[in-house]
Amino acid sequence: MPSNTSLERNQSMRLCYGLAVLSHGERLVPWAFERRALRPDDIAVKIQFCGICHSDLHAIHGNSRFPLVPGHEFVGEVTAIGADVTKFQIGNAVAVGNIVDSCRQCPPCLSHQEVYCREFPTTTYDGSDRQDGSITRGGYSNEYVVNTDFAYHLPSGLDPASVAPLLCAGISTWSPLRHWNVGPGKTVGIVGLGGLGHMAVKFAHAMGAHVVLFSTSEKKLADGLALGADEVILSTDPEKMAVQKYRFDFILDTVSARHPLDPYLLSLTLDGTLCCLGIPNHMEFTPVLLTMGRRRLTSSGSGGTLETQEMLDFCSQHNLAADVEVIAAVDINDGFERLARGEVRYRLVIDMATLEAPAENVA
Repeated sequence: MPSNTSLERNQSMRLCYGLAVLSHGERLVPWAFERRALRPDDIAVKIQFCGICHSDLHAIHGNSRFPLVPGHEFVGEVTAIGADVTKFQIGNAVAVGNIVDSCRQCPPCLSHQEVYCREFPTTTYDGSDRQDGSITRGGYSNEYVVNTDFAYHLPSGLDPASVAPLLCAGISTWSPLRHWNVGPGKTVGIVGLGGLGHMAVKFAHAMGAHVVLFSTSEKKLADGLALGADEVILSTDPEKMAVQKYRFDFILDTVSARHPLDPYLLSLTLDGTLCCLGIPNHMEFTPVLLTMGRRRLTSSGSGGTLETQEMLDFCSQHNLAADVEVIAAVDINDGFERLARGEVRYRLVIDMATLEAPAENVA
C-alpha cells in the first residue's frame, strides 16, 4: 500500500500531458507527467497556442535533462488561481515567456530585469524549481502552472496564435532596440530575417527608425520590405556591403550560424553598437575595428517582467505580432525538421487543442 505521504503528494499534483523528447536526440512523442499543485501566488493556464523556438531544437540535441518537454512562448486561459492571486481571474487570457522565476533579491531582479538574475532565472522548461527542486516542463503541453509575477495579460486585438512568439522572439528583439534607444533619426540594421529578425524589422520600423535589412537570401529581400524595412541589402554582395561603411547607429544581428562580423563592424558610425543575439559557437571579427570608431560589440538577454509587459502593450497599440504558421501537435517532428532546414516563415506555432492525451501512465 502507498504511504500517506505519497497519497497526499499524488492528490496535490496536477496530472498533465504533452510532447516530450524522452532521451537525447530522439523525436518528440506524447508523454504524461505531473506538475506541482498551485501555490498561493500561482495560476493554472490551459495552453491554447505554443510557439516553436530555434532554441527548442538546440535543447533536444544538447545537454538537457531528459525527458524534456520544450516550449517557452505560449498563450492560454486561466483555469485556476491560488489563494493570494489578485492579478488574474479565472477565464483571463494570459501569456507566459521563457523565464518563470528568479531570486527576487539581486539588483537586476529588484529592478525587474529578472532575466539577468545573478542566481540565474528559472527557465520555463529544463529549469529547477526554486522551492521543491523539481524540473520544469514546458509549454508543449495541455497545462502550465506559473507564478503570477511571470505571467502577462494578453494584449487585446491580436490573434492569440501570433502573440505566442512575442514572449521569446518579440521580447528578445524589443529589449535591445529599446535599451539602445532606437527611434526617429537613427539608422538601424537588422541582420537575418528569421523568427527573431522579422520581429526586429517590425519593431524598429514602428519605433520610427530608418531600417535596413541584411540577408544572405535574395528570396527574403522582398519580405523585408513588406515587413517594414526601408532598404534591403544582399549581404553576400561585397560591393553592396562596402558602401555601408560608417552608416549605422545600431545593428541587431539575429543570426545563430557562424558568420564574419567585420562587414557589420565597419558599417557602424562613431560610437555605434553591434548587438549579437544569435550567439554562434565562434565569433569571427577583427578586434582593432572596435577601436576605429569607439564601436561596441555586445549582446542582450530576452527581457524582464516590466519590459515584457511594455512590449506586449506596444504590440497592442501598433497592431504588431509574429508572422506564424499554425500546425497540429502530430506534425511537431516535421516542424522541427523544417525549422532545421530554415524553411519556416517565420515562426511555427502549435495548436494545443490538437494535442491528445497519451494512453501510458504518468511518469
